[in-house]
Amino acid sequence: MLEKLKDTAKKLKKQIFILYFAYQDDRVAWYTKLFTACVVAYAFSPIDLIPDFIPVLGYLDDIILVPLGILLVLRMLPQEVIDDSTVKAEQWMGADKPKNWFVGALILLLWCTLIMWIGLQIYDAVR
Repeated sequence: MLEKLKDTAKKLKKQIFILYFAYQDDRVAWYTKLFTACVVAYAFSPIDLIPDFIPVLGYLDDIILVPLGILLVLRMLPQEVIDDSTVKAEQWMGADKPKNWFVGALILLLWCTLIMWIGLQIYDAVR
């Protein structure tokens, strides 16, 4: 059972990288790129809609939302783009990769900005 979970996690990781490379392809429509960017950012983001420390519910977004987002994006992408992106993802996953701290900081900044904006909206509504 543990091997099956590892295989599923590896498959999801590969699919996220396929989406990452598909996002960069010029053959993809802008609205598909936007949705793809949201799915990839959410999958890579350390911040979830439902925090993981909440029993059972905390992992539902990781178990349901991420695979559902991947499935929807893969249906929106042309098959040629998926094929090309799959090759790139397999090459990238096999190579030794440096850590990309800039992207991690950018995602963290995005989430902090969103949280601050929501907080200010709530503060203005309560005042």
